[in-house]
Amino acid sequence: SPDFRFARRTGDGFAEHPDRGAVMAGALDGRDLELVWLADWIEAFFIHVQGAARIRLAEGGEMRVTYAAKSGHAYSPVGKVLLERGVAPPVTMQVIRAWLAAHPDDLASVLATNRSYIFFREAAVDDPALGPIAAAKVPLSEGRSLAVDRLLHTFHTPVFVDTTTPDGAPYRRLMIAQDTGSAIVGPGRGDIFFGSGDAAGEIAGRMKASGGFFILAPKP
Repeated sequence: SPDFRFARRTGDGFAEHPDRGAVMAGALDGRDLELVWLADWIEAFFIHVQGAARIRLAEGGEMRVTYAAKSGHAYSPVGKVLLERGVAPPVTMQVIRAWLAAHPDDLASVLATNRSYIFFREAAVDDPALGPIAAAKVPLSEGRSLAVDRLLHTFHTPVFVDTTTPDGAPYRRLMIAQDTGSAIVGPGRGDIFFGSGDAAGEIAGRMKASGGFFILAPKP
């Protein structure tokens, strides 16, 4: 099906797994699947976008979560929905967050347009200074790890990136393909890991620039 990539077997054949809207409406309630409760659905949604998170617990300490599985539905960008609703571009992560916070009555319906739901597992961390574990099974490195289209690129490949920061400054450096994501599609699409914390999130949320994407490979 064009709407989902895998399914669950039932007595009547195959059926979709619950999508984002169904999960938000309680489709998985009562199964003791929760790892942690967050302040709101907005925070949860952006963890889904990032694929991993470091969560400060109310009782103290931290929990790290990382990607475990997904519902199998196609990814749809929420930013596109906001553009269709008249939000002026660029629709950055900060713009999406602010719009959702300002429109609580529309929150569930807008988030549900991205049917893909991500499931997480707790990630044990020996060194708190290390970044989250990437799809390549190694910790991400700030400013050096790149997420790429897994169907087109090989993990651990060196890539030279020549682009600009959100403030227009040159950003040229050697990076390593170590991660992927549902929204990362195409041979020249790459998402840079800017690190953890508010400052890194602010940069990552505004980063949307064209540039050079050069794969380094040994001579045959």
